[in-house]
Amino acid sequence: MFESRPDRDAEVALVGRSNVGKSTLMRELTGHTFDTGQRPGVTRSPNHYDWASEDFVITDLPGFGFMEGVPDDVREQTKTDIVRYIEANADKILVGVLVVDGKAAIDIIDRHSGPDEVPYDVEMFHFLRDVGVPVVVAVNKMDKVDDRDERLDELCERLGLPTPWKQWQDTIAPITAKRGSIEPLNEAIRHHLHEQGRDDLFQFF
Repeated sequence: MFESRPDRDAEVALVGRSNVGKSTLMRELTGHTFDTGQRPGVTRSPNHYDWASEDFVITDLPGFGFMEGVPDDVREQTKTDIVRYIEANADKILVGVLVVDGKAAIDIIDRHSGPDEVPYDVEMFHFLRDVGVPVVVAVNKMDKVDDRDERLDELCERLGLPTPWKQWQDTIAPITAKRGSIEPLNEAIRHHLHEQGRDDLFQFF
């Protein structure tokens, strides 16, 4: 199911739980509409958007975590497929964008934190780093968050980043994709592209 990747040497990949607004963000980044499900977990295979003349692709990977009406084995298989995809393409993924819901992320992380459990978001953040992919956490739906700085500091703490969050603007990007307010994300992505000598891709962000 993950065999559809275009043959491109440069990639920006979007990962995250179901229903955090990845497809909306993808639309903002590409100007192209993708099928978005009203229910979590509707996107089961990657959406790739590539520019024919450029050696570059943006990929929206399926949502992981809870999916309404989806059997546990399918959910686990989806997560495994995502991990394998990232491992297989890690040398081509210039930036991994971990999309989280600014309003719900802390509660979800805390609910799944325990002696035998690492929350998916935290696990994915560290996994991307472990395989050498620079990570930007796109904290979406910030228009619904009142205590902005406090919430972003709390997220940093959960991810193991020292606070305050503002020192991590190449890693933490507060956005509201639905309103087209994604400049902090674009800036963070450009930072990582520049670090890898790919200023030529700034035109997309």
